[in-house]
Amino acid sequence: MKKRYLEAGQIVTTHGVRGEVRIRPWADSAEFLKGFSVFYIDGKPFPVRSASVHKQALIASLQGVDTMEDAEALRGRTVMIDREEARLEPGAYFLQDIIGLPAVEEGTGKELGTVEDIMELPGGDVLVIRGDREILVPRVPEFIRKVDTENGFVSVHLIEGM
Repeated sequence: MKKRYLEAGQIVTTHGVRGEVRIRPWADSAEFLKGFSVFYIDGKPFPVRSASVHKQALIASLQGVDTMEDAEALRGRTVMIDREEARLEPGAYFLQDIIGLPAVEEGTGKELGTVEDIMELPGGDVLVIRGDREILVPRVPEFIRKVDTENGFVSVHLIEGM
């Protein structure tokens, strides 16, 4: 079952003196987070008064966070979003949704194991698939052929040595 609330970033510092916060996004871009009207922090909803992107971070003014001290109290907290409010492009998916899915080999349909983790590396994300052995698969179209979150599987193309 897909989680309704998804981790989307972390409040890393305050911004200015009016209680704005700087959020490091855990999404493809800070621009994606601008589309949300409410963030959830520690289970509590914080309506977004305004948001802008600055240097790959989101600067947000949240209702109820009016001073620098209020903002400072949120430093280090995880920002969550409501899946229902997210608008994804066709074929896009949340990385969280593929963790736990079976990985199958393209062509043969042979089950290779389960997607246990996604490592974020400087060169790009890598899926960690564990079954009879551990397989590391770069999250690029050459290797990840199909992600079907509705039917619950990830189809991968393996090459010699993987």
